[in-house]
Amino acid sequence: MTTDVLTRKHGRIGHISLNRPKAIHALTLEMCHARSAALSEWEKDDEVEAVILDHHEGRGFCAGGDIAMLRNSALNDGGVSGRKFFHDEYQLNHQMFTYEKPIVAFMDGITMGGGVGISQPAKFRVATENTRFAMPESGIGLFPDVGGGWYLARIGGRIGQFLALTGARLDGSECLWTGIATHYVEHSMLEDIKARIAQHPDRIAGILSEPTGTPPEARIKANADKIAKHFASDAYEDILASLDKAAEAGDDWAAKERDTLGTKSPQTCKVALRQIAHSNELTDFADNMAMEYRIASRVLLRPDFAEGVRAVIVDKTNDPKWDPATPEGVSEELLDAIFAPLPPEEEWKPL
Repeated sequence: MTTDVLTRKHGRIGHISLNRPKAIHALTLEMCHARSAALSEWEKDDEVEAVILDHHEGRGFCAGGDIAMLRNSALNDGGVSGRKFFHDEYQLNHQMFTYEKPIVAFMDGITMGGGVGISQPAKFRVATENTRFAMPESGIGLFPDVGGGWYLARIGGRIGQFLALTGARLDGSECLWTGIATHYVEHSMLEDIKARIAQHPDRIAGILSEPTGTPPEARIKANADKIAKHFASDAYEDILASLDKAAEAGDDWAAKERDTLGTKSPQTCKVALRQIAHSNELTDFADNMAMEYRIASRVLLRPDFAEGVRAVIVDKTNDPKWDPATPEGVSEELLDAIFAPLPPEEEWKPL
């Protein structure tokens, strides 16, 4: 039994707290299993009417998945343990998405990658002034998984595509404005609100909607028109050309975003655009997770992932050598191979 996840009941709620502060609560396979087991137990427990999800201590809600383990798997075991992690993590994501009792996720602090995957399925998603939300996978040659395609596709205004490609970070007020968060609460009020939810799990919406601090103006709102214009196409080359043209005309924002994209994995960016377009057409979250598992199984073993993690996380040189090195080098045939069905016995299935 892992101590990296704390599960307990108090009042009429089940309470799950991530407890791996030195890693900003990055998820391990054992943490996914512990959370899934608690949810399964409470689903059948009539005493539990709702579930609270938060982190026990430290500066972040959840920084993502166990990237070091995934890279080690890619380099040393042919991706076997990495695929197992993705498979079971995605089962947890789907379990939360289809859970019949309300889940309240407190996104207080860093909420990235795997942290997005365990916050976005919750019915209530609470941001604070500490929230830093991002899907930064394009910087390490992965892709916005854990249901990212589904959620990003449904933000609107092409903001999901912008977040997937650039890895931009949103603060709490921006999460509220985009719908990534359902509520905004100041950090100082969280303990009181959790206690009240434990007493009145039938009144969660009302408790969260009472005066809980006024979020500042969402900064991304000022650039929403530019995002909608420049990130309008599902063709990555079109997006780059649009930003180039605006940058040449003196648009500093476009120049900054174009420079940002120049550091990202061309493969990831093209995968993300196709993934989000496909997710937008799906009506069943399980189908989305099956698609993302196919992508994960292939991308894990492609050169960009191990190289991206080396450059950004291991060596911290921030000089990844992407392969293919250019958007033009990422062919439709390569994308087709990444998205192709797996053998029937290897396909992802819900719990």
